[in-house]
Amino acid sequence: MLKDNFNDLLSFMVVASERSFTRAAAQLGVSQSALSHAMRKLEARLDVRLLTRTTRSVVPTQAGEQLFTRLSPHLLEIEQELTALRSARDKPAGAIRIVAGEHAMDAVLWPVLKAFMVQYPDINVEVTVDNGLTDIVDGRFDAGVRLGEQVAKDMIAVRIAPDMRMAVVDSTDYLARLACRRRRSSSLTTAASTCACPRAADCITGNLNATGASFACGLRGSLR
Repeated sequence: MLKDNFNDLLSFMVVASERSFTRAAAQLGVSQSALSHAMRKLEARLDVRLLTRTTRSVVPTQAGEQLFTRLSPHLLEIEQELTALRSARDKPAGAIRIVAGEHAMDAVLWPVLKAFMVQYPDINVEVTVDNGLTDIVDGRFDAGVRLGEQVAKDMIAVRIAPDMRMAVVDSTDYLARLACRRRRSSSLTTAASTCACPRAADCITGNLNATGASFACGLRGSLR
C-alpha cells in the first residue's frame, strides 16, 4: 500500500507541476492513459479529488494544491540526499580504525598520516596503539600494522614498509663474556631488555653478524 501510494504521489507531483498529462507522461516514461488511471486510483484511495481535468489542461484542486505544497520540500530533500549519496561514491569519506604497535606507529604511520589527512579530509582515522597483537576482527578494526611473520594466514596483507633491521646493544664486559660462551656453543641465548607482548613468543631468535661472522642467538627478556 505504501509503495503504491509513494509511486502515485510522485506521479501526481509531476502532473501538478507540468499541468499536463502529455508532458508528465513523457517525463515519467509512461503512457497518458496509464498515468491518468494511476491518478484516479490515488484519488479513490485518498477519497479526495486532487485534479481538475479539462480537454486542454489539468489543474490541481484546492486539496491537490495543498498536497503539492506540503510534499514539495520533502521530495526536494530526498532528491538532495540521493545526490549526496551519488557524490559520495566518487569521494572517499567515513571512518577508518587501525591498530598498530608503538614502533609501527612512530616509524610507519605518523610519517604518512599528515599527507593522508590532507588528501582525504572527509576520512576520520582512529589509531589504537597496542603492542599485544590485538585481534583485528574481534576488535572491529579495519586494518592492523604487523610484522610480516605476525600476519595470520587468512588475513590479506600489503607491505607498507621495507624490511626492518634490529640491533642488539650490550656493554663491553657483557660482550666479552658472551664471546667466551660462544666458543663453547654454536648457538646461545642471551639476556635482554625486551618489550612485553602478551601474545608474542618468550624468546626472540635470529642471526647476529659480528666481524663478518654469523651465529644464531636467542634474546630472552629478563627485563620487560
